[in-house]
Amino acid sequence: MPRRLVLWDIDGTLLTTGPIGRRALELGACRAAGLAEVPCVAMAGKTDPQILRELLSLAGLSPQEVRRVLPRALEEAERVLAAAADRIREDGVVHPGVPELLEALSSVEGVRQSLLTGNIAPNALVKVRTFGLERYLDPEVGAYGTDHPEREGLVPIALERAEERRGETYLPSEVWVVGDTVRDLSCARAGGVRCLIVGTGRDGFDAVRALDADAVVENLSETELLVKLLAGS
Repeated sequence: MPRRLVLWDIDGTLLTTGPIGRRALELGACRAAGLAEVPCVAMAGKTDPQILRELLSLAGLSPQEVRRVLPRALEEAERVLAAAADRIREDGVVHPGVPELLEALSSVEGVRQSLLTGNIAPNALVKVRTFGLERYLDPEVGAYGTDHPEREGLVPIALERAEERRGETYLPSEVWVVGDTVRDLSCARAGGVRCLIVGTGRDGFDAVRALDADAVVENLSETELLVKLLAGS
């Protein structure tokens, strides 16, 4: 029986939170730095620390000020999102096929599912728990924006945690990163593992359909096909 480690991105891949996901980071930056507002920046595929550094820098803070303020900005963003579960549930959406695919994979012997996301760990858990997806996942072996400021550094962290915490080692061919942006693909390639790209992100399928991933799909609704892809020999 083959073994698999499937590492899921969250935003744009499993679900979308609605505007509160962005707003939590913006408010975190504002509160930490005493700002009335911050510029709008592209967030897709970036880690939370990357996003906050960009927001603070574009708002006029020096590099030294950004380093000083960043920890509090992360704490404030965590605080905002922790209080927003009802709003996430109201404004957000789980993408097509996600619960069915997570459940199907969870029943396949040898498959472990976790998270690989730019979200800091507490925010990642708020998002998946709000929609009841955490029951299919093993977050303790995941890797997060908390762990490394660059997404490309996350795959080795997840593999190390799988070995340390579950006693499992995986060949590169046994690991899948599933995401919705070119940054997810670059993350997988940097880690030497396989990559499935899904077209449910902010910019849609057309933005990713030509990416040189191991597989690209419009959404995750083809449960049987995707179980064979991710868990097959």
